[in-house]
Amino acid sequence: MPDNRIKNEDQYEALRDKGASKEKAARIANSSNSGEKGGKGEKYEDRSKEDLYKKAKEVGIEGRSKMSKEELINALRNH
Repeated sequence: MPDNRIKNEDQYEALRDKGASKEKAARIANSSNSGEKGGKGEKYEDRSKEDLYKKAKEVGIEGRSKMSKEELINALRNH
């Protein structure tokens, strides 16, 4: 059950029902554009490995320094 810090509880519950981790569901449900359609950002495949590394560091992905570009993309998509 989400706590009071979840901004969009319906979205949180739907994500949890689909198998998202508590952390991922909370992050998505609490984002400023929660529920809005995305797709305006640059594709991960079009970003440099350095940019992907910085994003991985920002979101706290462990082991990022040893990851290839493809592994960073996978880790960011599944975090």
